[in-house]
Amino acid sequence: RLGPPPCGFAWVAMGSQGRAEQSAKSDQDNALVLAEGATPEMDGYFESMAKTVNDGLDACGYVYCPGEVMASNPKWRQPLSVWQNYFHRWITVPEQKALMHANIFFDLRCIAGDKGLVENLKESIRSSAQGNEIFLALMARNAMTFQPPLGLFRQFVVERSGEHQKTLDIKLRGIMPIVEIARLRSLAAGQMRIGTRNRLKAAAVAGELTKTDAENLQDALDFIERLRLEHQSRQMAMGEAPDNHLAPDQ
Repeated sequence: RLGPPPCGFAWVAMGSQGRAEQSAKSDQDNALVLAEGATPEMDGYFESMAKTVNDGLDACGYVYCPGEVMASNPKWRQPLSVWQNYFHRWITVPEQKALMHANIFFDLRCIAGDKGLVENLKESIRSSAQGNEIFLALMARNAMTFQPPLGLFRQFVVERSGEHQKTLDIKLRGIMPIVEIARLRSLAAGQMRIGTRNRLKAAAVAGELTKTDAENLQDALDFIERLRLEHQSRQMAMGEAPDNHLAPDQ
């Protein structure tokens, strides 16, 4: 519909879609990496492309990102060198907002276009992040905000009030702690793997995790993701909107 692109590009998925770990309750996170030489005059084409894809994903149920981390946002529709500068700044000046962006954007996967652009970006990220102990320490501290829902005597800690009373958020309190550990340990090993399972394996090979710990975390991830999909399937079969809140007795 738009005709040939005015320059090379890569459409990039991030977050859970980048990791290929989406469920029926996921928003969209995406961006465009443009080839060097892209000019402001070319942006009209990519703005139209982004709007078409973002609107289409929303129509399919992958709702708009509430934080506007989408290619329709001009900030996330930039040439490769701008993306390299973004990541360099996030890694070398790791403020809280930078860590939030890093958590989303480290999970980047090329969906369409020139994969070489994404590989170049990954290589620059890897070289900046590996060995940067301050950045990795802040990433670790940030990861500790995702705690398993266990109380002092190993009982489940559930929501005490509100719409999701007596349930656990199995994404936030079950899946995300494993995702965070895998991302951090993989980066510390100098690996730019994307999927959580691949990251756990890479971290074990590099000695950032023991083989047993990596296998146990993968087993836990498989189990919790299955629980989530079964829960969401039951909800959708009953005509309910899917969510991530599961009662322990289920």
